[in-house]
Amino acid sequence: MSARIYRPAKTAMSSGMARTHEWILEFVPVTAREVDPLMGWTSSSDTQAQVQLRFETMEEAREYAQERGIVAIVTQPRERRANIRVGGYGENFAINRRGTWTH
Repeated sequence: MSARIYRPAKTAMSSGMARTHEWILEFVPVTAREVDPLMGWTSSSDTQAQVQLRFETMEEAREYAQERGIVAIVTQPRERRANIRVGGYGENFAINRRGTWTH
């Protein structure tokens, strides 16, 4: 049984960083997914593919995998730099704005 340990990236739909500070242990699927011919739903006979375990630190996730004999591959996250503008959001509505209003 093998798994991967990673820290999830932020969603593209929001600027918040919620649920990105914990580490996830996710099992690698053993069998391929199949399409149900009647309903068209995607399914799998591998129940481990549904399991995601969350840990506070990478070391906790590694220890959990080692204790249970799980071969785990750790993926280090890419740190992003903060996108902070000088004037911030309020600069859009400033009275002394230099550029023309575009929207």
